[in-house]
Amino acid sequence: MSEKTQVTMTAEQLAKWEAFQEAEKKKEAAERRKQRRETYAQLVDQELETALPELRSLSEQIKTVKDTVFGNFDTVLKMKAEVVGFKEDGQWSHTFTNQDSTMRLTLGVNTVDGWGDMVTAGIAMVRKYIESLATDAKTKTLVQTVLRLLSTDKQGNLNASRVLQLQKLADESDDDQFKEGVKIIRESYQPTATRRYIRAQYRDKGTGAWRNIPLGITDVDLLTEEEKAPEATAEADETEAKAEP
Repeated sequence: MSEKTQVTMTAEQLAKWEAFQEAEKKKEAAERRKQRRETYAQLVDQELETALPELRSLSEQIKTVKDTVFGNFDTVLKMKAEVVGFKEDGQWSHTFTNQDSTMRLTLGVNTVDGWGDMVTAGIAMVRKYIESLATDAKTKTLVQTVLRLLSTDKQGNLNASRVLQLQKLADESDDDQFKEGVKIIRESYQPTATRRYIRAQYRDKGTGAWRNIPLGITDVDLLTEEEKAPEATAEADETEAKAEP
């Protein structure tokens, strides 16, 4: 058992001693905070070293599955063209549904509108025809409405869906110049494919409604335990093996 020693100090010495103790406490507290920061940084490093390889692997798996699905359905699309007798040019998305209407898959490509240099000639021809129709206040309003279909965005590009509306108007008219102008515009359309997308759905057995299969890392939080794909069991594998010829 250690013995206690009583020290006599002056008021000035006591003040210095208390100041020293306070400084030591602050120093120790700062050191503990520094150690916690270092421990935190080490923990972040460890978790990143674990998470990033797993996420990169997941990303590669998703790309592999995506490439496989698009590759497999490329064969389906070629067969579809043979069955119907023509290829659907300009169609950027395709939806497939099984015969029982319990599974549905949409494959598509996002695009950015683009136009060739001949589009300006087509626009000029259409404008000339449309503006010739403005004979009074009523028709001028109609002409302005139609001309809005030829308005461009900040990059100077037309809206492809508006051109389709112009095509309908051209088909209903008897003016060859109008039809030719719209034809030139349509032939000048040069969309740029950006990213491919997949939308997978299945029919809910209880409600009969279509339910999306979450394919994004954010969307999977919506996947409940009941919706998770069942894992293949040894018994099921054995049954399938027996069923093979």
